[in-house]
Amino acid sequence: MSSDHTPPRGPLAGLTVLDLTLALAGPFATFLLAGLGARVIKIENPESPDPCRQNPPYLGRSGVSLGRTLPDDVSVSALSRLRGKYGVTLNLKQPGARDVFARLLRDADIVVENFSAGTLDRLGVGYPFARSINPRVIYCSISGFGATQAPGTGKAMDTIIQALSGLMMTSGTPDEPPVRVGVPVADLVAPVFGVVGILAALRQREASGTGQHVDVSMLGVLTSLVAAEPFDLLEACGLPQRTGRVVPRLTPFGVYESADGHVAICAPTEPFARGVFAAIGHPEFEHDPRFATRDARVAHVDEMNAHIETFTRTRSTAELLPLLARHNVPSAEVRSPREAVRDPRVLARGETVPLEHPQFGRVADVVGMGIPITFSDASAVCVRPAPSVGQDNALVYGDWLGYGPSGVEQLQAAGII
Repeated sequence: MSSDHTPPRGPLAGLTVLDLTLALAGPFATFLLAGLGARVIKIENPESPDPCRQNPPYLGRSGVSLGRTLPDDVSVSALSRLRGKYGVTLNLKQPGARDVFARLLRDADIVVENFSAGTLDRLGVGYPFARSINPRVIYCSISGFGATQAPGTGKAMDTIIQALSGLMMTSGTPDEPPVRVGVPVADLVAPVFGVVGILAALRQREASGTGQHVDVSMLGVLTSLVAAEPFDLLEACGLPQRTGRVVPRLTPFGVYESADGHVAICAPTEPFARGVFAAIGHPEFEHDPRFATRDARVAHVDEMNAHIETFTRTRSTAELLPLLARHNVPSAEVRSPREAVRDPRVLARGETVPLEHPQFGRVADVVGMGIPITFSDASAVCVRPAPSVGQDNALVYGDWLGYGPSGVEQLQAAGII
């Protein structure tokens, strides 16, 4: 660490990102880059700003509401996703807008966009244009199906991608309809791979001196993760793909009902399994041919889980957890999102953070996502509140790009910003 007391900067300090993103997948990628120290300039069409600004619930001077009741109410989605960014407007459909974008590009290191594949090319500001203006720029596209593939039959909504990836048929039980994962996992995991690609391209640029196009498919990312587990092979071997609250091939492993809730128990090894046997009052199962080995437990999975849940249903979660801990069994309570995001350990590390209204401060108990990375000699935090639409036009265009006050007025009068 440095010997002076200057607060550490983010590891990406000095890099400029042009943020041409909407909704969640793209804004989450640029949120991460901002949290890692990059200067992120969020570019919105003044006629149709980022739709995340219209997502309920809203935070206002009097707290949280499901509908917008006052003009200064702000979507909690926007408060969380747009933090750390500078906000400008630019209507890329207007004549002259491409010249403004070119001036932004000259000093940029990274562009991130998540429009439908080909949209920005049709507007004349796709990667070929960006490369012609700044050969060092790294241009990341996050789309539903990749920049090189036809879009298919559905728009790249998270639920569409979950459906196509096979993910919905890995949760729930065989007799249930498909189950959508509650967290928008496609929208959140694809941008993480986008950031991985950007960082790799930055490293390559150090050697080559040139940037490149980073192309991430939401369907590809989620399907790749589904392929991490051999669901089809397990089914061919007699285990269903959809096993509900438990993982049969690792028995005992899953979520079990307690007297007042549920507990997760993960005991895939022999020592852990013996701990479960002792905790539920059946130490003799260690020598029972039905349960003595992993393969035996898998073959008798329903019997094994029935014994466990018969016991866990007789004890509260608060009783079960210390009992299981005494027998060295990995276990945890199943918490609600409200409890989980307010875990003092998570808050202390900045992995979740209290959110404030830009004008009225912390008027309600609202918690949003943080940057879940801790560095020994750098910071990872979004210090700027979410900007309003075009909030930083004068700063970015007038000061940073040199248009000056009269130039900004002319851009506004022309409908370019």
